[in-house]
Amino acid sequence: QVQLVESGGGLAQHGGSLRLSCVASGSIRSINTMGWYRQAPGTQRELVATITSGESTNYADPVKGRFTISRDNAENTVYLQMNRLKPEDTADYYCNADKVVSYSGNYYYNVWGQGTQVTVSS
Repeated sequence: QVQLVESGGGLAQHGGSLRLSCVASGSIRSINTMGWYRQAPGTQRELVATITSGESTNYADPVKGRFTISRDNAENTVYLQMNRLKPEDTADYYCNADKVVSYSGNYYYNVWGQGTQVTVSS
């Protein structure tokens, strides 16, 4: 089994910063893509940013230039540095791992964490 655990959410002021972390646990050999998604109340979950094992990144337009995704492959960890936060960034942030390969040869697709709440005050 593969589990993702997020941390680092909380309350920030408009213009402030937060850093989210997500650790994947289990007998993991490799993870193809890791990413962050968010869901505000009454809305659908949306992409924030993704990063491949080769560190190619993709960002949603609303966060480009403000958020930075990075990962530590050795630690199976992905980070999201969020700067110049805006009230519209308020949401539950979810970590995602896709195409996780275990040492036993199992494949896991589209694994989600439990989420961490980010609130940005105006």
